Amino acid sequence: MTGAEIIVEAARIWLWIGAGVAVLFLGFGMAMVDEDADGAFAFRPLLVPGILLIWPLVLWRWGRLAMGSDDWAWRYGPPRAIHMAMAVGLSLAILAFLLGGALVKQSWPADSAPQQLSAPEVSE
Repeated sequence: MTGAEIIVEAARIWLWIGAGVAVLFLGFGMAMVDEDADGAFAFRPLLVPGILLIWPLVLWRWGRLAMGSDDWAWRYGPPRAIHMAMAVGLSLAILAFLLGGALVKQSWPADSAPQQLSAPEVSE
């Protein structure tokens, strides 16, 4: 088995497991994760491609909610804490790149004489 065949087979197994998780989750677990989704069956097929790819995260989240160990503040706390630092850091990085680009000047080779380009020769 070549490396490419191994990768394709691993992807196939991953997607088959994801398909099983999608069937179980969309059939039984969706109402547990999102109460507003109870009875809304039209949008569930739209979730299938995402579940096929991130099925371990879906299982983890479903399990956390089933055990009752989900803490809303803990889940969203770390990303919110870093938003301001990232905004300031990215703003400073953009400013540094713009100033760096303005300060770096290319020097023209003063010792080389300009050359006039001639028209290309047309062969008949």
